[in-house]
Amino acid sequence: MKAKETRLKEIIATFPRVAVAFSGGVDSSYLLAACIDVLGPKRVVALTADSPLVPRAELATAREVARLLGAEHRVISSDDLAIPEVAGNIGRRCYYCKRARFALLIKLAGEAGGAQLLHGENADDALDYRPGSQAAQELGVRAPLAEAGLTKADIRQLSKERGLPTWNHPPAACLATRFPYDVPLTREGLERVGRAEEWLRQTIGLKLVRVRDHYPVARIEAEAEEIARLARPEVRSAISEHLRALGYRYVALDLDGYR
Repeated sequence: MKAKETRLKEIIATFPRVAVAFSGGVDSSYLLAACIDVLGPKRVVALTADSPLVPRAELATAREVARLLGAEHRVISSDDLAIPEVAGNIGRRCYYCKRARFALLIKLAGEAGGAQLLHGENADDALDYRPGSQAAQELGVRAPLAEAGLTKADIRQLSKERGLPTWNHPPAACLATRFPYDVPLTREGLERVGRAEEWLRQTIGLKLVRVRDHYPVARIEAEAEEIARLARPEVRSAISEHLRALGYRYVALDLDGYR
């Protein structure tokens, strides 16, 4: 792992100035920290796209991590729902969304002293369906973590050693992933899901949770060890009452848990 870390620093050192596509997640937080360690804060800028698809808690985390690292941080509005392929929630939605976002960030990176745009893809991501990676490659967005061969496990360990608060954060994904493909995305629906998940985290204490939207049905996925607690009458009643208040008619607990 140390050899990979050394390789990462060598890659970063080849850039005079960088802009990091920064979500505040495990990968982009470590990438931002590594860039600051190698280049210094004056040659690094963190760029965060604020979109209806981004959970509010993730945006807050991005702001806090950037502050802790002393990074220059710019938050840019990105109306992803203005993209027909995204609003229509087609199977390659992620490609069109990422391409538009990267194009926006590349323009801003250019205005920030001609910085090279980087993103937080890691070596494990090649094993998954990642149409957004194609968009990055087409636009010349570099992925130093993947290029150095760093896996998610490597990044978590290095983040812990670096003292980053994100080292043990659960996996994150945009709110569009809560809806079946070809179900149109709306601000109302995205806000409904986002508010439901935030309440389940803050009030019920779930660390890892997804509310899959099959409106008017909400299907809750949580870690398997949480299922028995969620099924207790008083907890079940509180969840049902709150999610109904958000607009759902039926509230279901997925017995297979988070996946």
